[in-house]
Amino acid sequence: MSREGDQITTITFFRYTTLWARIWAFGMMQFAHGPLSKVAGLEFYKLMGSGKKNFNPFPDWSVYALLQVWQRQEFADDFFGKSPLMERYRKKSGEQWTLYLKNISVKGQWSGGDPFAKSTNLDSSNPYITVLTRATIKPGLLLKFWKFVPTSQKGLVDNTGLIYTKGIGETPFAQMATFSLWRDVESLKDFAYRTREHQQAIQKTRSLDWYKEEMFSRFQPYRSVGQWDGKYQLPEWIGSK
Repeated sequence: MSREGDQITTITFFRYTTLWARIWAFGMMQFAHGPLSKVAGLEFYKLMGSGKKNFNPFPDWSVYALLQVWQRQEFADDFFGKSPLMERYRKKSGEQWTLYLKNISVKGQWSGGDPFAKSTNLDSSNPYITVLTRATIKPGLLLKFWKFVPTSQKGLVDNTGLIYTKGIGETPFAQMATFSLWRDVESLKDFAYRTREHQQAIQKTRSLDWYKEEMFSRFQPYRSVGQWDGKYQLPEWIGSK
């Protein structure tokens, strides 16, 4: 298990540009479990597909994500540098982007547990912040939930403090997550606490109780590897090393 302060999380996005590559990526949602279960130092992982732009629940077959929680960064570096599985992902995908993350805070559970340990060595000079929310929606409330999603996300679209966001999940419609990367915590707070539509979403969550399980977690991104949308979203090293 992780020593206190050593655990890190990585999230990798893959973009597939051809039909056959997308078919391969879909198959790996099942076939990658075997190799991943044997990776040294890997404490928790999730293979996830993604939804279309603006949190449309229908699948975006071109983008997949791999979330991994590591005992220490050395294990992550070894996987990304030497793993035959990772090399196969690189060859099949047109773009790959990995963020290295330290946990700031977490509330709730994922698959019945809490995989993220709060970091004890955050960098005060690093302004960037990443948010990962995840929920399993109650089957009887799926339609009502997805009808409200476009309204709840209005303040997110074209937000100047938002660098990147993507809806991801383990299964379409029922198990969903949102990933967002922000320029600073003030930009995040402006959206979370001062956007009317987001406040409505919070109120509906409390009144309708539409989640079987939910988690809200914040991270400090401290390393960014690869390009996304044809550009580097962040400098490779953020703040001090």
